[in-house]
Amino acid sequence: MQSPTSTAPPSTAADAAPSVSTLSIAALALGAFGSGMSLRVNDALLPRLAGEFAIPLAQAAQVVSVFAIAYGLAQLFFGPLGDRYGKYRVVAWGCAACALAAMLCGLAPGFTALRALRALAGVTAAAIIPLSMAWIGDVVPYENRQPVLARFLIGQILGLSAGVWLGGIAADHLGWRVPYFILALLFSAVAVVLFMVERGLPAHARTRRPGSGSALARIAGDFRHVLAQRWARVVLVSVFLEAVALYGPFAFIAAHLHERFGLTLSAAGSVLMLFGMGGFVFALGAGRLVARLGEVGLARWGGATMAASMALVAFAPHWLWALPGCLGMGLGFYMLHNTLQVNATQMAPQRRGPAVSAFASLFFLGQSAGVVLAGWLMARWGSTATIALGAAGVLAVAWGFGALRAGREG
Repeated sequence: MQSPTSTAPPSTAADAAPSVSTLSIAALALGAFGSGMSLRVNDALLPRLAGEFAIPLAQAAQVVSVFAIAYGLAQLFFGPLGDRYGKYRVVAWGCAACALAAMLCGLAPGFTALRALRALAGVTAAAIIPLSMAWIGDVVPYENRQPVLARFLIGQILGLSAGVWLGGIAADHLGWRVPYFILALLFSAVAVVLFMVERGLPAHARTRRPGSGSALARIAGDFRHVLAQRWARVVLVSVFLEAVALYGPFAFIAAHLHERFGLTLSAAGSVLMLFGMGGFVFALGAGRLVARLGEVGLARWGGATMAASMALVAFAPHWLWALPGCLGMGLGFYMLHNTLQVNATQMAPQRRGPAVSAFASLFFLGQSAGVVLAGWLMARWGSTATIALGAAGVLAVAWGFGALRAGREG
């Protein structure tokens, strides 16, 4: 099978520049850890929130969907801001803002306030992972980029698992406010580390691209440039549909295990942690998998693994089957998603910040749309059918993207 390097683009500035320190990427991974925690901390909390505020589960899930909507829309601004003021510095300020938003969530007096503050948390978190990916794209040559991105995303992967676990523990034992205070402390510490590291970066890693004219005109011009690229449109549509198919049903898996098998919410959250462990397995073996399967193989086999694992969770006769199911979901998701991410970093190299921000925007808008759709399906057909439909969706997306990528290589 062809390796991704066989179709790598021409050399860019990243190829000739001196390498950056491992610490600079590790610090970004800490920010990604906090972002992942913030993203998934509410999944296992949803039944607790529904009971606490006497609202339906689908309404409680709005704290998930508003975060994703705000995160996605904020990308329209953070990509250009990263190019203008420096991607690494904007990530550091984003973490500081995340600390404030998390503290306010923990102090929310009611559900309406919590929902609004989770939207604010989505806006502040929007700076972290997309701009980190774009910065890595600026400083790491394409042929080395996929393994480096995979190692960076270990932070997000572990954060996703920790967020689900913390939400489950809080739902059963601590109350819903405690996770937000923990997030506030975490983001405060990460912001300090990032500001310290940013001061020591080499000149090429602190590049800015000041623009002329009005900010809105620059933003519109950047995104027009990205959307004018045919392959960019393919990648963006693919990541949107991937998010709809996976993360819509995923938000309700804890409730599925709780209601169908009687698991406590903390136990259900612990099962969902295996999703992150599947991603960790991918990150550790990313170099070998990329060399063996190439981008097309990673996309296809990732989708097949994800679909089979979601079906296993949906139709499992016993909750123990959800253990390999969640592990396989994580492995398959990161095989596909990491391939999409690498393509996103190169789909418009001269506008990498806005390009990766558009990618993240559609990924999170897809999550929000998926949660709304899955909530509607849950109320009518139940969790088993909802998760099974998601399995069919991710398989179609992965094989469709794989076919288009194979055609581009050919």
